[in-house]
Amino acid sequence: MKVVRPGKRLVMTTLRAVVLGCTLKKSPAESSAELLGREVLTALADHDVDGEVIRVVDHDVRFGVSVDEGDGDEWPAIRAKIMDAQILIIATPIWMGQPSSVCKMVLERLDADISKVFGKVAAVAVVGNEDGAHHVTAEVLQGLNDVGFTIAGAASTYWVGEAMGGLDYKDAGPKPDTTGAATKTLAANAAHLAHLLAASPYPSA
Repeated sequence: MKVVRPGKRLVMTTLRAVVLGCTLKKSPAESSAELLGREVLTALADHDVDGEVIRVVDHDVRFGVSVDEGDGDEWPAIRAKIMDAQILIIATPIWMGQPSSVCKMVLERLDADISKVFGKVAAVAVVGNEDGAHHVTAEVLQGLNDVGFTIAGAASTYWVGEAMGGLDYKDAGPKPDTTGAATKTLAANAAHLAHLLAASPYPSA
């Protein structure tokens, strides 16, 4: 999508976002990570951004660091959607204080596109029943930045339950003054940056 400038007035057209749900659970199992990712997508809709959620484990994505690992690898189809979008959201649960193994596999696959995603914006959504949201956010955002994605200010939203507890985000009810506020800020900043980059891309190196 293009953003044009008639005179000094910025006219925004709808941009595209892809949310990669990195839960370990296959559909139709409920996923708190995917739920938070969908909430980010809903918030982005208020800023002229539409998109879709892809649950990675529902697809035969192979381990590797190339664009296509062959033998039925379904990453190329997911990658094509990422390349057609202006915003990428990684939604991951916390496991043992780390991003999920699915999330790490996604970052490894994105390694094949270093420097091919300049001008695209990335953000992260994290859920878990233990502390670790800041660590997971740092790992994922740094990996995305290494590939070439641009990170907006406050480009993360998260929720963690009580340590050693069993309550999931999907069962905890709405939290408009905490996670909800962070989600809205993420969406506003990521969308604003994506619209700016669409109007004025990075110069060639």
